Order: sequence, then C-alpha cells, then structure tokens
Amino acid sequence: MRNFDKLNFITAGMPLRTGKGSYPQAFEVLKDMNLDGMELEFVHGVRMNDDARNFVKERAKDFVITAHGPFYINLNSKEEEKIDASVQRIIDTASVASQAGAFSITYHAAFYMGGDKQTVYNQVKTQTQRIIDVLEREKINVWIRPETTGKATQWGDLDEIINLSKEFEKVLPCVDFSHLHARTAGEYNTYDEFSRVLEKIGKEIGQYALDNFHGHLAGIEYTAKGERQHLNLEESDMNYKDLLKALNEFKVKGAIVCESPNIEDDCKLLKDYYTSL
Repeated sequence: MRNFDKLNFITAGMPLRTGKGSYPQAFEVLKDMNLDGMELEFVHGVRMNDDARNFVKERAKDFVITAHGPFYINLNSKEEEKIDASVQRIIDTASVASQAGAFSITYHAAFYMGGDKQTVYNQVKTQTQRIIDVLEREKINVWIRPETTGKATQWGDLDEIINLSKEFEKVLPCVDFSHLHARTAGEYNTYDEFSRVLEKIGKEIGQYALDNFHGHLAGIEYTAKGERQHLNLEESDMNYKDLLKALNEFKVKGAIVCESPNIEDDCKLLKDYYTSL
C-alpha cells in the first residue's frame, strides 16, 4: 500500500487531449497540465495488454493510479452465475490494476432488486469475503472500494459503504460526492455536510481512511430519483469549492478522480482551486 503526503487530482480515464493516442500520450498530457495521475477505466471489461500494464506501472512511480471496475457488476443478482461473474470482474480489476501499479480500485457493488437493506447488505458482505479470500491467496495488494452510488435503487449509501469497510481490512469507501448529492436530490452540498461525511469516515473507520482516500467528483444533473448524468462542474450546482475546503481542513490525502465530461479541464480547475487554499 502507498503512503500519501497530499491529496492528488487525477482524471477518470485518459485525458481527452490524448485523442486517438495511448498511455504514453496520456501521461504527457497529465504532465503538461500538472495533474497527478489517472483512473484506469475498465468499465466495459478488464482489458489491458502487458505492454500497457508495464508502461503504466513504470509511470506509477511518479503518478497516482486507481481503477474503476466494469459496469456489469451486481453482487445481489437473482442469478447465481451473474453473481459469480461479478465477483470475478472485481477480482480481475484488482489483479490487472495491481499489476499496473494502482493503489485502489472501485466499482458499483449491487442493486437492491427489491430486497430489504439488511438482506442485501449481508449478500454484499458474503460476496466481498469471497473476493478478499482470492486476493489474499494470490497476494494482490490493493484497496477494494465499493462506491457510494447515485440512485436509491443501487446498494451503496454512505452508511452501507462505511459499515462494509469496518468489516474488512482491505475494504475502504470510494466516496463519490456527486452521487451523494444526486442520491439525496440536492443534499450533501454544503461545507458542513461535507465535513460531516469526512468526520464520520475518520471516526467510524479510522484516520487511515482519510490518509488513503479515493473519491470521485463531477458536476451532476439529478431528479427526485437520483443521478441522471455527469456535467461539467461550472454547469452544475455542485459546490466543489466548499468540498475542497473541507478536504483541505481535514487534511485528506490520497486521490480525487474527476469524472466531468471535460475530464482534464475540470481536474485542473479542482487542483488549482485546492492549491490556492
């Protein structure tokens, strides 16, 4: 596991300026823009050839790397084979990410599928244990992080994620602040609310959860049912300035991944504002 001395601002996938280029160009863009790294996006499947893995691992000495697992994950599926496939996708994400020098992976863990919260929680916990057993056996050393989700139909409110993190040494939250905001149709958008989230994590899990943080941030459009789509920060009501003030106040270290459509520009906006505090 990695020790951080600061909060790093990284892009969700390769910067748009990479164009049709590959990892070498992507890291050039990050360097030119003074950004801190990237989240590998395995959202449509865990695919990364050996050359790419080795290249990114080499860059991970100077940049911060995380990974996002496939969208086709539901640890609470009604079908056993879909649960098995979901478990395998998380293991594959952890394995490839770790070979590429990532310190942390995240994924959307489950849907409620009409089940009550406690039953679904127990199911997610059971499947998480399966994942961790394999990672320990294969000595794959990355943080496993279910992400706070943006719709009430998805498992993963803040309490659920924190509780799961308290049960397993290898599990920590990935706090998607835009999702918290959208899921509650407009809450979690003030300095006090952001501070309460960070305080709760530090108190209930421990300071190490704030020293090894992995969060997501973007502008977001939402309805009463939750998340609709990501927006650029300045086109949304996401109060990113107060969030950055809270992160600074709590001395949070680790990575914030910018998921705005204009990835690297908003990432730069966040880093520049944070650095000015």
